[in-house]
Amino acid sequence: MALLRIENLSKTYPNGVKALDDVSLEISNGMFGLLGPNGAGKSSLMRTLATLQEADSGRAFLDDIDIMKQPAELRKVLGYLPQEFGVYPRITAEQLLDHVAILKGIAAKKERKELVQYLLQKVNLYEQRSKSVKGFSGGMKQRVGIAQALIGNPRLIIVDEPTAGLDPGERNRFHNLLADVGREVVVILSTHIVDDVRELCSSMAIMNLGRIVYAGSPVSVLEELRGKVWTKALERGEVDAYRSTHHVISDKMVGGRPHIHVLSDNHPGEGFTAVEPNLEDVFFVKINPAVTA
Repeated sequence: MALLRIENLSKTYPNGVKALDDVSLEISNGMFGLLGPNGAGKSSLMRTLATLQEADSGRAFLDDIDIMKQPAELRKVLGYLPQEFGVYPRITAEQLLDHVAILKGIAAKKERKELVQYLLQKVNLYEQRSKSVKGFSGGMKQRVGIAQALIGNPRLIIVDEPTAGLDPGERNRFHNLLADVGREVVVILSTHIVDDVRELCSSMAIMNLGRIVYAGSPVSVLEELRGKVWTKALERGEVDAYRSTHHVISDKMVGGRPHIHVLSDNHPGEGFTAVEPNLEDVFFVKINPAVTA
């Protein structure tokens, strides 16, 4: 059972942006969701853990591997699917995976061929193995991306915004694949899509402005908000007025009318009904310092 320990990581870029601000987490086997808005520091943390950039201070360990001091050792057991998974223009899926296997030190041609065929079957792309990856759909490219991340029996897999831009069918197939992979290794799923975490992860953290603002299980944080979230349908133009009098968590259009969710220990007024909190409510509560449970 693998264990990833992150201790007090900080990183400030030359332009003054503090991407990581004293980040500490402990992550064990299974799917771990890292939620946060764009610019929260998720990709900076993923790149640091993937040894693509150095932190200014702090430490991180995967079992007995010191990630900051032993980056080469970490890379031997790392699978990484970045937010933008680039492919060579005319290479086939089979050729791409074979190339990555060579880069990861699998020298024996027969072993590589067996591994590549196994992975193509695992991600349901065996029938398309001789087709150019450039012509694949977004979901198919992501499946190739997961296949290359699985080469070398990784103990840590990092996937950064893996379902952005996928249609619902591709997203569901990708979820099933990730859930299957996550039973045996540490998988960090970095995303701004709340549903990805709700559907896949038993543990999670929320980042905002470079800091961890929540770490724990989705079930626990939902329990914190139970009985405190209320909803009301409004007329157009009324949302701003309610923001001045209520702790508005979020607003969205439903059937052409704005609906708001507010946070309140007590019934917030006429027309409001209580609702079961969801992870979207948690997300907005935790990243908005003006709204506290």
